[in-house]
Amino acid sequence: MHTSIDKQMFLIIFASIKPIAMTLQQLRYAVAIDRYRSFAAAADALDVTQPTLSGMIGKLEEELDVKLFERSNRKVSTTTIGTKIVEQARRILMETDRIKELVSESKQATSGNFRLAVGPSIAPYILPDFIRIYIADYPQVVLSMEEMRPETMVKALLDATVDAGIATTGHITDGIYEIPLYTERFFVYLSENCRRKLPTFRPEELEHEHLWVMKEVQCLRESAFSFCKGRIGKRHVYEAGNIDTLIRIVDANGGYTIIPEMHLPMLSETQRQNVRSIDGNHLSMRKVSMYIREDYVRERMLNTVTDTLKRFMPTGMMEPALIKNGIRL
Repeated sequence: MHTSIDKQMFLIIFASIKPIAMTLQQLRYAVAIDRYRSFAAAADALDVTQPTLSGMIGKLEEELDVKLFERSNRKVSTTTIGTKIVEQARRILMETDRIKELVSESKQATSGNFRLAVGPSIAPYILPDFIRIYIADYPQVVLSMEEMRPETMVKALLDATVDAGIATTGHITDGIYEIPLYTERFFVYLSENCRRKLPTFRPEELEHEHLWVMKEVQCLRESAFSFCKGRIGKRHVYEAGNIDTLIRIVDANGGYTIIPEMHLPMLSETQRQNVRSIDGNHLSMRKVSMYIREDYVRERMLNTVTDTLKRFMPTGMMEPALIKNGIRL
């Protein structure tokens, strides 16, 4: 008897619950607003009108009976409950995208959107050729690329706002997988007045010369400061914002700097006479990797990146295993 009454009561309560009919589109809108902190910027990124975006978010807030965003004339902020809901929305959208990715991979299709982040110290050397070749070889892929510092790149990968990133090695964290791409040697660029006839560079020979180094590019700074340990005289180190500036400083003021191998083609014929390989046990290379989420499944799409790099990277620079087998997830 009690069982029958309990069952009837359950059916009455269940029937009185109002279903929440949120859509994936609404969740994408909420995530975009949280990211851009602006309805106008989010609408522009999503390619919808601002009234459409505001209307959809208004309906979602009404259905959930909570306020997701605080609006003001100057900014948009996510409420406490809104932050939790947006985080859950990101997970739902990520899993939804994974279903699409699995279907695409099963059909062996090379199409759809692909978002690639590249570190600022690497971008000048690979992006010009990469974009040209990639667009020609994979016209069905909608490619978007953005320069990002490694720490920002890792967060973007975890948030699934980018598919893959290219940066120097050493940025592995929980949930992120690293695939070695290539190893790039460093060279020394000397000024005319301190140029030596020897084919290789030895730090002790330039103990009284100025060393100019890149600001905020860790691998180049580590290489430069490894030379300083071997210098006898007083250390003179100055920092500049990019390698082109460093080279102009060296040409005008003397001294020397560190440049990556892929910068060599950018030098004039005269400037190439000032380049020396590095002798000894000093740090003289950087390793570059591709980073993806550990649960990423679009193997075919990742191989479009490595296949494109193979088309223009200097011989012997890319990882041999990658050239032979490609990426296997």
